[in-house]
Amino acid sequence: MTTSDTSVTIEVLRSLHRIHRQLGDLKSRLAHGPRVVQARQANVGRLEEQLTQAEAKAKATRVTADEKQLQLKAGEEKVQKYQRQLNEAKSNTEYQALQDQIRATKMTNSVLEDEILEAMEEVDQLKVQVKQAGEDLATARAEADKTAGEVDRQEPLIRADLERLETELKECEDALPGDFQEIYRRLVRHRGEDAMAPINDEFCGGCNQHVPLNMISQVMLSQPVFCKSCGRLLYLPEEKKSE
Repeated sequence: MTTSDTSVTIEVLRSLHRIHRQLGDLKSRLAHGPRVVQARQANVGRLEEQLTQAEAKAKATRVTADEKQLQLKAGEEKVQKYQRQLNEAKSNTEYQALQDQIRATKMTNSVLEDEILEAMEEVDQLKVQVKQAGEDLATARAEADKTAGEVDRQEPLIRADLERLETELKECEDALPGDFQEIYRRLVRHRGEDAMAPINDEFCGGCNQHVPLNMISQVMLSQPVFCKSCGRLLYLPEEKKSE
């Protein structure tokens, strides 16, 4: 094999590794986009549920407060009725019984007043929570729409780059010697972009294990050489190119 053949093969391996890494990155980006959109949409669904729950709780608390208001009004009316009946009491026993009913009803009314006050404070707090939940939902919807739009815009660009690189990959693969091609293709089928690694200062760029000089010489002679530690197909980076 001539020096020119060796140079071509070394350069092809560099290009192949670069293309595989670029393809891996593009495919990752292509798959990542829909996942991000799905996550944004899931977040919107979660915030919608939070808003619904906050609104339901605020409504239920308001209804409870209104019911207690009615109970308090009825209790106050009872006190007024008992006080009128005091003037019509025909005996001390009846008078005392009415007094007892008035005290008990006023005590119940006092408890209701405290509960109403607490309920109204909770209603005010829940109104703030509902407002915040609505704002969070609006923000999440805007982010989801923005992300979906960006993914839709990027997808055709990524696919165009993938198509271009696939063409470039085929051209580089066709430049490999026939027997070399089979070894390369088998390795790529199993390991993808991790099938190859550069030799950096006599060390494998994939696992950082030392590569003996005789193996480096074989690489320079365009022979398929694999790292004894990780099994990657080795090649020389640009700065190691033989003259």
